[in-house]
Amino acid sequence: MTVSLAFSESAPETAEADVLVIGVIQTPDGPAAGPGLAGVDEALGGTLADTLAALGATGEPEELTKIPGGGKLAATLVLGVGLGEAPADGAPFDAERLRRAAGAALRSVGQKKAPGADGNGTGAHKSVALALPALTAQEAEAVTTGALLGAYTFRRYRPTPAIDVALTVLTGEGNADAVRRGEVIAAAVNLVRDLVNTSPLDLPPAALAAEAERVAAEAGIAAEVLDETALREGGYGGLTGVGQGSTRPPRLIRLSYTHPEATQTVAFIGRGITFDSGGLSLKPPKSMETMKCDMSGAAAVLAATKAVADLALPVNVVAYLCAAENMPGGAAQRPSDVIRIYGGKTVEVLNTDAEGRLVLADGIARSAEDGPALIVDVATLTGAATVALGGRTTGVMGSSDEVAAEVAEIMRNAGEPAWAMPFPEELRKGLDSTVADLANVASERGGGMLTAGLFLKEFVPDGVTWAHLDIAGPAFNEGAPFGYTPKGGTGSAVRALVALAAKAAAGRLPGA
Repeated sequence: MTVSLAFSESAPETAEADVLVIGVIQTPDGPAAGPGLAGVDEALGGTLADTLAALGATGEPEELTKIPGGGKLAATLVLGVGLGEAPADGAPFDAERLRRAAGAALRSVGQKKAPGADGNGTGAHKSVALALPALTAQEAEAVTTGALLGAYTFRRYRPTPAIDVALTVLTGEGNADAVRRGEVIAAAVNLVRDLVNTSPLDLPPAALAAEAERVAAEAGIAAEVLDETALREGGYGGLTGVGQGSTRPPRLIRLSYTHPEATQTVAFIGRGITFDSGGLSLKPPKSMETMKCDMSGAAAVLAATKAVADLALPVNVVAYLCAAENMPGGAAQRPSDVIRIYGGKTVEVLNTDAEGRLVLADGIARSAEDGPALIVDVATLTGAATVALGGRTTGVMGSSDEVAAEVAEIMRNAGEPAWAMPFPEELRKGLDSTVADLANVASERGGGMLTAGLFLKEFVPDGVTWAHLDIAGPAFNEGAPFGYTPKGGTGSAVRALVALAAKAAAGRLPGA
């Protein structure tokens, strides 16, 4: 659906909308209306709790319950969404719980028809008032973000247009900036979802570069694109080698956002494999079905840089989108080829399906020239990450255990599940090569996520704080939608990158 956003300090019972979304909490005595809903209960004759219980509601997180307005409210339909137990002592509600509740509610709105929206009960929902707890700025931002993420739909290849929804967030006084932050963050995440869900036929490296230039121009971000000739002449052996098997050549997109008050520079590096067949080390057919998502890291880097610019955070950001298509053409690189990464290190390519680390190495090495205090690379890098952590959790590695742990905590606080991973010293030896500085894969299969991170660490400048985010699991949801997360592209890592940029802007770098 397409959403127009507004906010209001009006009382929920007076909100004129097709749907009024309210919170339902769990109590020892059964379900109850969330805070701020006394007027709604009064308008319904004081029967709200009894009605919820009669309809089987429990207040369990993300549970949905529908109650007709019956002419007693300005809204046609009341949609209760579970929030779990209310926090003790009047503390704010957990931000992620609010995001998921708002997302679940808006997903439901998009799936159902609105009673009376076109006068006969068959129209689509046109207006939604969100009366979830949103008194504090954190709550207001969370509710806004979750609702806009839950409302996401991808309609590019569908004949019917998206539903138009007017969304009003009912919030406390002084929360306009918080609502806007939520809107900016959600727009960035949804941009990634659009790019990831786009057919790889329509998004070769050149098209991704063109989209990056368009987004950058709108946000006032400087953009530079290196084509295949410039990459070859500049010594970008990772991008050149990976992309040479495709008829659609690679690109390196450099974005630069600067702020006059910035004292720190952060570098974001994103893997942008627009389709990954595995190259000559060909993937099984089933494994290729979701490989349009292999540019999720580059998309996240693009969207996060735009969000940083839209929020005018006082930090400088340089971003590199390392874009290539990995195909098994007649010119494709071969196992045992030796390539030279930007900056001079040589790599023996033993497996052409371990290509993401090769393009990232070019980007990381190039970013050293920007003098960053922090480098963060983002990639759907290894299937081993999903084996270790499942489909929803990011593996975080870093220049130290302390950096990895702090970045993982920042991600979790931003609503992105993450877990810090170690760098066992003995695994590095597996990357030794007899003919080059290092090999792109280890001979032993164990610890594949960690050896990939160790490979990238070889290209990080000495003394620079670095974090590696392996988003192979959470970048693409093959299962059923949940909370604010749709099926398909999820927009993973955007919120994490923005949170890291905000930390840098405040002078609080991970590990410092």
